Amino acid sequence: RSYLKFQRTKTYWMNWSAKTTRYTHYENEIMRSALVLKCLSYKKSGAVLAAATTSLPETIGEERNWDYRFCWIRDASMVIKVMAGLGHIKSAKDFLQFIIDIIPDKDEKIQIMYGINGEKELTEHILDHLSGYKDSHPVRTGNAAYIQKQNDIYGILMEVIYQQFNQFETSLENSEELWTVVRGIVSIVEENWQKPDKGIWELRTEDRHFVFSKLLCWVAIDRAIKIGEVLRMGINDTHWKSLRAEIYNDIYNNGWNEEVQAYTQYYGSKDLDASTLLMEQYGFIEAKDPRFVSTVHATERELCKDGLMYRYKNKDDFGEPTSSFTICTFWLIDSLFKIGERKKAKQMFDQLLSYSNHLGLFSEDIDFETKRLLGNFPQAYSHLALIETAANFSLGTTSEETWLSEF
Repeated sequence: RSYLKFQRTKTYWMNWSAKTTRYTHYENEIMRSALVLKCLSYKKSGAVLAAATTSLPETIGEERNWDYRFCWIRDASMVIKVMAGLGHIKSAKDFLQFIIDIIPDKDEKIQIMYGINGEKELTEHILDHLSGYKDSHPVRTGNAAYIQKQNDIYGILMEVIYQQFNQFETSLENSEELWTVVRGIVSIVEENWQKPDKGIWELRTEDRHFVFSKLLCWVAIDRAIKIGEVLRMGINDTHWKSLRAEIYNDIYNNGWNEEVQAYTQYYGSKDLDASTLLMEQYGFIEAKDPRFVSTVHATERELCKDGLMYRYKNKDDFGEPTSSFTICTFWLIDSLFKIGERKKAKQMFDQLLSYSNHLGLFSEDIDFETKRLLGNFPQAYSHLALIETAANFSLGTTSEETWLSEF
């Protein structure tokens, strides 16, 4: 009987893997990362977890220890976008249903994160009786960030909804409910985009006008307009286009630092932030635009150390960051590839892949000196970025001959 169960399980995973889009290069790494993302998805509710663990430290002996066993709208939306791109459409539909289920009232506030079954209260507790991994305490359950305001979540969620509408048009079973969500998000963004927030990195200090948050507010309106075009509804079209232009101009004028020659972490800041590398990916700026090229080079100079990236280097709630944030290194590699530095990008990518564990898995962070994996594990962020970067390498080179000549 146990043998039969094993065979059924094996057949299930082989069938699932067979449905995954194949790429010409890094196929094994893409497949392994896709399996990680699948394992972090909860079939019963459609939720996608950020990681499977709690309180594994970002730096040994420090207190940057968080519970990641929850569904962040941002992380999950990024995962679902990648999974849909790999051909796993059902995961995307399940997640969209999860979103619909957690927003029963169109006026209800969208939290940045939820429990695996849609739980809304995720009160943070410290378990004093546990010393933590390598004495890195505190050990936490729950996550106080669930009450934070992060304006970027709306754009990332809207991107997923747009992707589904664009692929299936009006054949989506829940298209009317999703259109209600879209209009609700536009209203929230219109009301909040000019306000400061905690940003993508969930800083627990004062709110700021983070460039990434503003960027994703622009994405939310841009994708809402495009969804309206797909559905041929054209609701508030002129007003929405005016709002999109207003947000764009605000970022263009206030996010750019002339002295640093880069888009920086927040308005008026000289500090650089790896999240600005996503400005091209979300369609705000072209890869060859001098501002983007300059931002990539400035960010690399400031935040890259021995082929690994900081998220940012300025002090936060717990002092200066000391470990590399894995997803940010993938973002840099992807950006270098897009601005034409392909050989360098591939060398960095191959080097980064060598830092995984023996199963090809990545955690949230990597120690700059020892290359030891740190932080919660395995991390959805790291693996979704690995897939995106590897896929871009394949899509950017049309043949084996081109691949060999370039690298």
